[in-house]
Amino acid sequence: MGKLTVHVLRAVLVVVLAGTVFVQAGMVWALVSGSDPEDGSLPLTPLRVITILGMVSVQVALVCVWRLVAMVRRGTVFSHAAFRYVDGVIGAIVAAALVWFAVTALNAPGQRDDPGVTVIMGGIGVAILGVALIVLVLRMLLAQAVARDVEAAQMQAELDEVI
Repeated sequence: MGKLTVHVLRAVLVVVLAGTVFVQAGMVWALVSGSDPEDGSLPLTPLRVITILGMVSVQVALVCVWRLVAMVRRGTVFSHAAFRYVDGVIGAIVAAALVWFAVTALNAPGQRDDPGVTVIMGGIGVAILGVALIVLVLRMLLAQAVARDVEAAQMQAELDEVI
């Protein structure tokens, strides 16, 4: 991975992390101040808490990706230590899907006249889970690469002994 790619990716991660912290601060402020809109059509306190939890899941994924990028830069990504961060990304994506399903459940009663919105939101939640499955497949590829790397190191050590 080139230096430019790493710097651009890290800049994106910092901007997204700052944005999530900003949203969390706004949600916490709204919870503490107790300001709700006058119409009260949606239960905003649960939505604010869900938003805060959703931002936490995004932040966990961002930190894990940051650590993985650092491992790629150092050339140590093909190690067992990388699995911790990949598992963190998978967990964060699953948590984001669960948060999305909670938002869908809170929104569903207001959509009785047009349940298509709820179905679409449910489909988006399933798509988010699909992303978690894609990352799981990538984790399996990483496991194979780590196994091959260990095997290659053992073969190199044996070759060094023979020579």
